[in-house]
Amino acid sequence: MTAELTARVHDAVAGVTDPELRRPLGELDMLRDIAVRDGVAEVGIALTIVGCPAADRIERDVRDAAASVAGVDAVDVRVGVMSPDERKALTEKLRGGRAKREMPFGPDSLTRVIAVTSGKGGVGKSTITANLAVALAARGLRVGLIDADVHGFSIPGLLGLVDTDGLPPAPTRLDDLILPPVAYGVKVISIGMFLRRPGEDAAGAVAWRGPMLHRTVQQFLTDVFFGDLDVLLLDMPPGTGDVAISVGQLLPHADVLVVTTPQAAAAEVAVRSGLVARQTGQRPIGVIENMAAMTLPDGTVLDLFGAGGGDEVARALSDDESSVPLLASVPLSPALRSGGDDGRPVVLSQPDDPAAQAIDAAAAALAIRPRGLAGKPLRLNV
Repeated sequence: MTAELTARVHDAVAGVTDPELRRPLGELDMLRDIAVRDGVAEVGIALTIVGCPAADRIERDVRDAAASVAGVDAVDVRVGVMSPDERKALTEKLRGGRAKREMPFGPDSLTRVIAVTSGKGGVGKSTITANLAVALAARGLRVGLIDADVHGFSIPGLLGLVDTDGLPPAPTRLDDLILPPVAYGVKVISIGMFLRRPGEDAAGAVAWRGPMLHRTVQQFLTDVFFGDLDVLLLDMPPGTGDVAISVGQLLPHADVLVVTTPQAAAAEVAVRSGLVARQTGQRPIGVIENMAAMTLPDGTVLDLFGAGGGDEVARALSDDESSVPLLASVPLSPALRSGGDDGRPVVLSQPDDPAAQAIDAAAAALAIRPRGLAGKPLRLNV
């Protein structure tokens, strides 16, 4: 009976998910000795690193899992830390058995990569990207988000990934792997998470040129452990500068989503960002028009930035081989703005808001296309 009870406790604890790695503890080899004596379950676990930020949650979840087993009256959780050799084995397992680092989002990857770009700043591209990522995750997709707007990073704040000082938290490092924080089901990485210095109450500014920017994007794609993703979004900096060129070189197979406003001046430069992406081999898949006309409480329509910009960008990017659709026209919305300021995406906090509904419709259109094996080389062990 004792052996059977111990086995049930082991199975319950093995199913507890590490909140950072998003895998069961049993699969991650984080379990140690487990025994049940006189109704007391003694459970040993090994955390990945000293000072693991998820330690309290893991210990609580392990305790709850063991206590849920019939016949267990009390739980004693003993927490240790993995040895260097155990961590090395874990990082190799997370990389699929590969000892060296390599970029997992190549042409044979099943993850759909979408770069969200715009011709100029100030069109709400990052706000749209953050809400789009959350909307996709809410539909059950596994979503990652890279804040590639290195000079103007804002994704952590838009998703509420800030501490009491309003600064992004530093991600956990597992040897040479970086574990991205998770917000609203989205795994997120941003340069803002690496800029805080001891004793300072503000994140530093980035004044880097091309080589450093390229290295940063490359490291995000290689060293950050996103796991198995359905969709990876990149919040691109506005324009067609160094980061756009780097992403074109590193991810030439990526899809591109162009964000503009209805204003003709914004639409004209938005077209350029789509054309440059196409020159690198990337494929424009759609346009989102932000800050479109809003309907006031008295029924008056306010088109502060004009009309037609989104349709114009979609027409300009369409060609004989493919039609680029206008996926959504997102109206001006106080709720969208305040949600960004508060770190509470409007698609979840106020799903009935017209802006939230428009973004969710765009997410629905993107989610229709599943990951597939067509054209992908299969790695078979014979």
